[in-house]
Amino acid sequence: MLEGYSGATRLIPIVGDPIAQVKSPKGLTRAFEAAGHDIIVVPVQVAPDDIADFFRTADRVRNMDGLIATIPHKFAMLAHATTVSDRARLLGSANVMRRTPAGWHGDMLDGLAFVAAIAEAGCKVAGARALLVGAGGAGSAIGLALLEAGAAHLAVHDADAARRDALLKKLDGAYPGRLSIGSPDPAGFDIVANATPSGMREGDVPPVLLDRLQPSMFAGDVITAPEITPFLEAARAKGCRIQTGVGMFDANTVLMLDFFTRPA
Repeated sequence: MLEGYSGATRLIPIVGDPIAQVKSPKGLTRAFEAAGHDIIVVPVQVAPDDIADFFRTADRVRNMDGLIATIPHKFAMLAHATTVSDRARLLGSANVMRRTPAGWHGDMLDGLAFVAAIAEAGCKVAGARALLVGAGGAGSAIGLALLEAGAAHLAVHDADAARRDALLKKLDGAYPGRLSIGSPDPAGFDIVANATPSGMREGDVPPVLLDRLQPSMFAGDVITAPEITPFLEAARAKGCRIQTGVGMFDANTVLMLDFFTRPA
């Protein structure tokens, strides 16, 4: 482990509004330390009206090697990046950005982390029928990653029909004929992914009809606290294999470590 921090320590802020709920700075900093990198991840709260100014300031901070965006700044991060990955461009958002000789390079890792986590737990994505609940930033990234990993069909359900339809249109351009409008009924699917906040608070309406879960299904969630949401608890009781948001977080840590330490 590194002996504290010094003037040589490199900075990677994680920026959001609010930011107090974010648990990742400590875990990411420890991951960088364990890999022998003198890097610290620090939380920074910036309002949407100020985010463009913040990014312009970041351009001038020479010991800042990267940035991580959380709600609601993933769209603004994409707009500020000089270059972006194909998936970030398709999704219209980025959650990580690293400094390169040509400027900032942005990417979206949330979907890759979800798929890596469920694969680690034994879920086979290739050829599967998947139901995605939640078409926001994380959900959009998960939907794309499931299709990239070979899911045969993806149904999308979101309480906001306009947001759902926008994601379906976006993904259908890249994967025509493999998408449909979903519902809260998980019957007939191999993978059920919750990418909504449902389950974070006591009394939340479950993301799907829990009594329609079947033992053959794999259930995955993005929520880290509680780690076992009512959705996952019900799925496990039905005999489903599950993966938690903590597993996704762990996978994201590995991906971010690679992203930020990759040679320019």
